[in-house]
Amino acid sequence: MAKVLKAYKKGSATAIATGDASSVAITGLAAGTSVAAGDYQVAYTDGDQVSDKVDVPGFTVLAAKPDEPQDVAATATSDGANVTAD
Repeated sequence: MAKVLKAYKKGSATAIATGDASSVAITGLAAGTSVAAGDYQVAYTDGDQVSDKVDVPGFTVLAAKPDEPQDVAATATSDGANVTAD
């Protein structure tokens, strides 16, 4: 088996996510969450053995973008338009 990167919560022996040979996604965190360096760790595994775990640098989860405007309409005016959206 080829090596893959796994992510762990600090102190846990159970991986929370498995990626590929170069990346793994940590998901399920709320927008704006600040994660301290070392709260998560990563290690390579080849299916039989697991490398030593390495701390993930700290990060802050990005805020979610607002929904796209829906039902956009434009009503002409004498000098442009009034644009509405739901």
